[in-house]
Amino acid sequence: MNEDPPESYAQTLGKLLKDSGRMFACAESCTGGLLSAAMTHNAGSSQWFDRGFITYSNAAKIEQLQVSADTLEHFGAVSEETAMEMAAGVLNVVGSAHLAISITGIAGPDGGTPGKPVGMVCFGFAQRAASGVGTRAMTRTFEGERDRIRAEAVIFALRTAIELAGQR
Repeated sequence: MNEDPPESYAQTLGKLLKDSGRMFACAESCTGGLLSAAMTHNAGSSQWFDRGFITYSNAAKIEQLQVSADTLEHFGAVSEETAMEMAAGVLNVVGSAHLAISITGIAGPDGGTPGKPVGMVCFGFAQRAASGVGTRAMTRTFEGERDRIRAEAVIFALRTAIELAGQR
């Protein structure tokens, strides 16, 4: 497991966003608010953190983030396709946000299948730029118990967002 807590990565991301005058928002499923909690741990986070959505059910993903029912039916909630739509949906709903992360996965201990094992987490990253919204997705499989999988997912999301925010 990473030695640095998620809050330290959130603080680094917050500084990058604040220095560039950008705002952040997120959508979480399997992490159930852990990313938002890390983002708001440090005082002053309202200067760069707009909001977080916890969209655990498929209905919530559709209603709050504009994820297509067809995407969920064809690829499932735990898929890169859904993760990208979740992240893009955040930017569509939150007009002030410039960077969005989504997290959807199988934290266990149950729910895994041969094609989607426990520990599989899909991430969506969306950035707003003058040319429009760009999205990308990544999938990682984390080892361990539920709490460890969720914590590692948050840290991975924050570390990746730091890289993206620094590439502006």
